[in-house]
Amino acid sequence: MNRDELKQRTKVFARRIIKLVDALPNNPAGRVIGNQLLRAGTSVGANYRAACRAKSKSDFIYKINIVEEEVDESAFWLELIVESELMPKNKIESLLKEADELTAIFVSTIKTAKSKK
Repeated sequence: MNRDELKQRTKVFARRIIKLVDALPNNPAGRVIGNQLLRAGTSVGANYRAACRAKSKSDFIYKINIVEEEVDESAFWLELIVESELMPKNKIESLLKEADELTAIFVSTIKTAKSKK
């Protein structure tokens, strides 16, 4: 997967997060968890784009680490939504799978970048 494809994939992830957050219940837990998920899930693509414009290998590694942290945090909030029964698992499964796949991609990217440093 090249940079442009991954930029698009992270943007689609952000759009899916937005739709999911809009569908959460309008109660205290739904609002708080939704806000956290919205922040983390939409920052994945934004931070990936920033990493693509990194000024050095060290800057790239630093920024990609942020991407990995944000996508992993997104997975946490998705898991919590299911475990708190704010939304059924079947509505979140594919998004959680995407978060896990993106986490794996970025972990691998970090390892590769560090090995070439």
